[in-house]
Amino acid sequence: MSETPSLVRLEIASPVAEIILHRPEKRNALSIEMWRAIPSLIEQASSNEDVKVLIIHGGDAGAFAAGADISEFSKIYATPEDARASGQIIADALNAVEHCPKPTLAAIEGACVGGGVSLAMACDMRVASSEGRFAITPAKLGLVYPAGDTRRLLQAIGPSATKRLLYTGKIISAAEALSLRLIDETTPPGHALEAAHSLAREISSTSQWSTRAIKQMIRGIEGGWTDTTPDATQLFVDGFSNPDFQDGHAAFLEKRPPKFPFK
Repeated sequence: MSETPSLVRLEIASPVAEIILHRPEKRNALSIEMWRAIPSLIEQASSNEDVKVLIIHGGDAGAFAAGADISEFSKIYATPEDARASGQIIADALNAVEHCPKPTLAAIEGACVGGGVSLAMACDMRVASSEGRFAITPAKLGLVYPAGDTRRLLQAIGPSATKRLLYTGKIISAAEALSLRLIDETTPPGHALEAAHSLAREISSTSQWSTRAIKQMIRGIEGGWTDTTPDATQLFVDGFSNPDFQDGHAAFLEKRPPKFPFK
């Protein structure tokens, strides 16, 4: 029987879903089984009409995630075939987070290292305690950061800062992470999840057709869409026939709050 359900779980309290890492004895070091569980949890949150925003956090472990579980490496990376298979499990988890159609937030307390940074960067936005600590350490192990993880980092902070973090493996403070745009907001210690919920409420109050279309548009542009890409043009045009616009437009004219029907 897998131990996964006690190590990572999904909780839903409309309009927010939470994926909670819970491995306090190892500061939420991410095991391969934890990675394996994430795609199905993302799917459950995505398919639930009551969920508008997903938050990923480290529960009461005192850390977001202190990296990968290095004690597993001799097993899960024993051969090139094992390394490829294990790498794919992790990539599938991160891709599931990145491609979740609903907005995703990481709420970070304490250590966010290695695989923890990978997981946080797969989210749309990151809120961190002022006592958060960040590092990406494959160079200290004689390894290289995977392509997907490197791409997300590059998109967020640019090539120079990416190289600095990866070349040195240096631990940086939340203040420095904020200055690099690795994170989007800092909070007093112990309040990252509260701040993430506040942001989630703001997002939940807007059109969910819009938030998902915005996410699709940004992903498309990052993937090479231009001003005249047909998919981009169609997404814009579709906005004028979706039910949220119909009510939102009427609400504006009638000077009342909108009642967006899209789920």
